[in-house]
Amino acid sequence: MRKVMTGHKAVAEAMRQIEPDVVAVYPITPQSEIAEYYADYVHNGRVRTELVPVESEHSAMSACVGAAAAGGRVMTATASQGLALMVEILYIASSMRLPIVMALANRALSGPINIHCDHSDAYLARDAGAVQIFTESAQEAYDYTLIAQRLAERKGVSLPVIVNLDGFTLTHSVQVVEPLKDEVAKRFVGTYTPNYPLLDVEHPSTWGPFAMPDYYFELKRAQVAGMEAVPEAFLEIQKAYEEETGRKYQGYFEPYRLEDAERALVVMGSTAGTAKVVVDKLRDAGEKVGLLKMWMYRPFPYAAVAEALAGVKQVAVLDRALSFGAYGALYTDLAAAFVHRDQAPALVNYIYGLGGRDTTPEQLTQVFEEMSSVKPDQGLHYIGLRE
Repeated sequence: MRKVMTGHKAVAEAMRQIEPDVVAVYPITPQSEIAEYYADYVHNGRVRTELVPVESEHSAMSACVGAAAAGGRVMTATASQGLALMVEILYIASSMRLPIVMALANRALSGPINIHCDHSDAYLARDAGAVQIFTESAQEAYDYTLIAQRLAERKGVSLPVIVNLDGFTLTHSVQVVEPLKDEVAKRFVGTYTPNYPLLDVEHPSTWGPFAMPDYYFELKRAQVAGMEAVPEAFLEIQKAYEEETGRKYQGYFEPYRLEDAERALVVMGSTAGTAKVVVDKLRDAGEKVGLLKMWMYRPFPYAAVAEALAGVKQVAVLDRALSFGAYGALYTDLAAAFVHRDQAPALVNYIYGLGGRDTTPEQLTQVFEEMSSVKPDQGLHYIGLRE
């Protein structure tokens, strides 16, 4: 079943096998081909999905909310400014506990206008109440789309799930992917039984209520409970995926040669592949280095990350987006993981790859080399920037 395909095609294949009731989508680079592939599946009768071409991303998420509230299995995809336009409704989808799965082809937010990858769009939505998963490869994007569907629909979770894949680097590049047989994928995802569907007239329910101060706080706390249910469910679904397919995704992140590492990088997305090459090369030279590649970004696995990095002396956290006036978002989370720990590694924050800027093995090697001499209180550091 091994095939050569782009990340776009891999995600669309997973969507085809899930066969949602509704896909509402609006085109935007570098996401558009996901929708184009899926439109072909609908046109050719390979799925029974209702494809809704809307007039904007705001409308796309609005249509998803309506369809999911009615009781349908619903998916969408977007990127960059599209997510920025849709984020108002993403907050509503989360608060309504709707298990909408969205592929996010990571792309820089304007301005200036840029169509290439960074993670500023994902960071924009980090407090919207949606689960966020980052992927390194087209294979991971495929696998985690299937996993995301089951996670979103898990009783007790029931939240939107965003599967991030780096724009162009993953969406448009061609890789070897091994999709599952249709029957295996469908068996893993299973059938969907919605909670309190709006169209169940025998059991009427209220959707989108107005909440005054005497109820709003408690409703937000209920969303927290959904997020609190994610980590255990995530591990269980990963295990179920391994049992069904033989593919092993174990944990909230992938520790790469961290066992005795004294220096390590923490990174999300496709750059992890480059970092692995650098780690292997330095290990061959006798240096004790490693990598922690995040899969689950929201909810953030604070305790597990702190445990994984407990023996590391220096850690460089790589953020592919700026948080203006503050350290990077990933770095801030890493730092918070060690607040209540007696021992913590020396942390330093690097900003890299904005607007699709290449990050080379030589640059990551330099990060490892200078890690010991960089002081954490020296503020932000940059990779590949012309000052």
